[in-house]
Amino acid sequence: MQLGRFNTLSVIRQVEFGVYLDGGKLGGILLPSSEVPTDCELGDDLYVFVYLDSHDMPVATLKKPYIQLGEFARLRVSQTNDIGAFLDWGLPKELFLPFAQQPQKVEAGQRVTVFAYLDNSGRLAASAKLDRHFDKTPCTLAPGSEVDLFAWRPTELGYQMIVNHRWPAMLHRQDQVQNLHAGQSVKGYIKTLREDGKLDVMLHPPGYGRVHSVSDQLLEYLQQHQGFCPLHDKSDPEEIKRVFGVSKKAFKMAIGQLLKQGKLVQDEQGLHLRG
Repeated sequence: MQLGRFNTLSVIRQVEFGVYLDGGKLGGILLPSSEVPTDCELGDDLYVFVYLDSHDMPVATLKKPYIQLGEFARLRVSQTNDIGAFLDWGLPKELFLPFAQQPQKVEAGQRVTVFAYLDNSGRLAASAKLDRHFDKTPCTLAPGSEVDLFAWRPTELGYQMIVNHRWPAMLHRQDQVQNLHAGQSVKGYIKTLREDGKLDVMLHPPGYGRVHSVSDQLLEYLQQHQGFCPLHDKSDPEEIKRVFGVSKKAFKMAIGQLLKQGKLVQDEQGLHLRG
């Protein structure tokens, strides 16, 4: 059983105000009656999130919080006081962000990117000092590997991302084929593992895998628009990116592939689905 994460726990006791689940060394963990499934029986396994309530007692919930232990998320500050800030993370008891974990003082209503960790007393807390929580071990993922990406912050080079809630990475501007906002989670791929250990990522599969995905997207567009697309290989790159979310280079490669396959025709008006 891990505090601050989802666990599969067995029902060991039923009471008027809920059921107790087997929390191992933590003993019985209460799931309040308002969340107990109607057909719940002794011995059933329930998939629950476990955290400490306002009395520092472990409690279970079926609700999914916006962040779990060991994850990054962008959360709204609901209130502040003399010892820190409290964040809305989707559960009744708010998540504490201590002053010591704030690079700059936060204000109510602000959104801040944080990492969830266990403090010295074993309570789940948040930290906005992200650098100290990245995985220091080198990434062993091969180029082309599919990963989960978390959008951290924009830079002059592109967008800083976090890979699998572990490593920082750079999504360069030429590979940013869709608009991103801080806190967004997207699927992506490892592009390069540099000699200095830093990661570059991209949003589309590498090589021909990318061409196939854009080709499929173009075919779907044509099928949904009476077989016609007003864009072609000489169209404005920004218009291509607005409609398809890809670079002009990727779009032209997809057109070339579909032309070779005989699936479309191109003229001055645009692209036409053949047959």
